[in-house]
Amino acid sequence: MLTVYADDGAYRSHLERLQKSLGDLEPVMDAIGARLESNIRNRFATRTDPNGLAWAPWKDSTLEDYPFPGSEAAKIDGAGNARLLDRYGTMLDSLSYDSDPNRVSIGFGQPYATYHEFGTKHMDRRGMLMADPEAGILGPDDETGVVDILTNWLDDLAN
Repeated sequence: MLTVYADDGAYRSHLERLQKSLGDLEPVMDAIGARLESNIRNRFATRTDPNGLAWAPWKDSTLEDYPFPGSEAAKIDGAGNARLLDRYGTMLDSLSYDSDPNRVSIGFGQPYATYHEFGTKHMDRRGMLMADPEAGILGPDDETGVVDILTNWLDDLAN
């Protein structure tokens, strides 16, 4: 599974307040995981990265070998679905999250997701999880979503 760690410094005070009130943060972590997974699935539909920028299109070499329905390549491995980063649906199908009282992890079960998230010398980066995977920085919508979840939980406790 591709694993990228995000620094929780921006959320630490919220989490500490929630932990004092709730004790068990697993429901909060589960809500964060569900939100992030939904955001990532939406990126496949919009073909955009966590910063809202369009994914780079296929290179000509990819188009030449892509198993479009009816192509020679499709006769060998079966036809792809002609969706960027989702040739057979296996990477997106492997997206999942796991949470416990102390953390939430989200990622893909397909090892080649790493190449897309970070890019390679021959392939453009098409971010799915992080705005900057090297620094562990979430995209603006993901950050807002996490803060909204934490704020809502804190508001509910106050009422």
